[in-house]
Amino acid sequence: MGRTNGKPLRGIRALRKRTGLNQFDFWSRVGVTQSGGSRYEDGRRIPKPVRILLDLAYSDDPDIAGRALARLRSGLTVNAR
Repeated sequence: MGRTNGKPLRGIRALRKRTGLNQFDFWSRVGVTQSGGSRYEDGRRIPKPVRILLDLAYSDDPDIAGRALARLRSGLTVNAR
């Protein structure tokens, strides 16, 4: 999957079709509704957390998945009480 750095993912529809999944199944794996996924496929900007989850769920490259996991972990905060 291509990196985006905040830009709409080009080819996200093609990626979904390569997986053989329908919109519901593809997008539900990353917590997105079918209608939301359809909007992303039509060019709406994909939020960074969703891009990270897409990398984790669908990347064949372990380096990309590892970087996505590091980005996810770096965004986590601990609530101090």
